[in-house]
Amino acid sequence: MPVTDKDILFEDNHLIAISKRAGDIVQVDETKDEPLDEMVKKYIAAKYNKPGGAFLGVVHRLDRPVSGVILFAKTSKALERMNAVFKNREVKKTYWAIVRNKPAVPSGTLVHWLVKNPKTNVVTPHLKEVEGSQRAELSYRLLGELGGYYLIEVDPLTGRSHQIRVQLSTLGCPIVGDNKYGYPRGSRKGSICLHARRLQFLHPVKKEPVNIFAKLPVDGFWERFEGF
Repeated sequence: MPVTDKDILFEDNHLIAISKRAGDIVQVDETKDEPLDEMVKKYIAAKYNKPGGAFLGVVHRLDRPVSGVILFAKTSKALERMNAVFKNREVKKTYWAIVRNKPAVPSGTLVHWLVKNPKTNVVTPHLKEVEGSQRAELSYRLLGELGGYYLIEVDPLTGRSHQIRVQLSTLGCPIVGDNKYGYPRGSRKGSICLHARRLQFLHPVKKEPVNIFAKLPVDGFWERFEGF
């Protein structure tokens, strides 16, 4: 599906944020499916009458089964500055996850060292540093329960591949639909119940606070948690 005005969460001359649908890929991969960055380029080119195409820089990524806020840069200067913002951890990322098992401790901090197998695309957590590992840290808190499902808010300090998915799994709380990391079955839609809820940072050019918020997907399940 193409990107339309209703998908735009934030836009100015420097940045554009999209409400990513679960199942969309951010950049081209071996599937050759049309990636989100190309869809956004087409949207900008059509909206601003740019027959030669539009510049778009990928600032960060979300896994294909994940929905929510994703940010792109519209200029090379904004891309360079936002890359520095993410590298220096000057951005606050907030995610919501739905799990079936209640965490034994309602809030806390998780620290692991993660190793990704490039052949299987599976990440393995370790409690101490091992060869080839990357340190991963997040904080979480239980927001509530609805119909036997539990809503957890997650604030990752680092941005490692599959980090939230694998770290919540270590609590015995695999994300609903994420059979790669311990949930008993996958989703027929190819999605998991992990949503990038909010992105907060200081604008790299205007130096003003930016707070970008994505509503929950409307799929007959997720939206029941919107009031939490």
